[in-house]
Amino acid sequence: MQKPPPIPGAPRASEGPALGEHLDQDLDLDTLPAELRVVLGRLMRRLRREHRFPLTQASVLGHLDRDGPRSIGELAAIESVRPQSMSQTIGELEAEGLIERRPDQSDGRRTQIAITARGRVELDRDRNAREGWLACAVARLSAEEQETLREAVALLGRLADSC
Repeated sequence: MQKPPPIPGAPRASEGPALGEHLDQDLDLDTLPAELRVVLGRLMRRLRREHRFPLTQASVLGHLDRDGPRSIGELAAIESVRPQSMSQTIGELEAEGLIERRPDQSDGRRTQIAITARGRVELDRDRNAREGWLACAVARLSAEEQETLREAVALLGRLADSC
């Protein structure tokens, strides 16, 4: 059987194992956490390369898109950063026209941060680029591997919510 062409953006030989190579390894419970950390780290680095924005900016835009306007303090708490750091991130997003400041309806002394129409368009482009790469990679897996991945996503969700 002929080997399929490489997945665009997949790791090259010098970057580590190709997609799926870890599936063939026998991992015991002692090495599983370390291997999981390494593989998830590689996946996150690969997804970050698809980002149009720095990670914190993309995360803030995502929260504003999903949850609606928030204060700088609320965004800082969600991202686990200091309000001063969040103010800098907000300033950068505002300079690009991706967010806007609005008066808080319940407390005129406070300001709410909201995503703009342009911010939503750019966020959608960013999401599509990341999900497009991932969808392409998943489509190249066998049906059995795709089913295993479906089950793994549920397990990874449980891991993320535990302890």
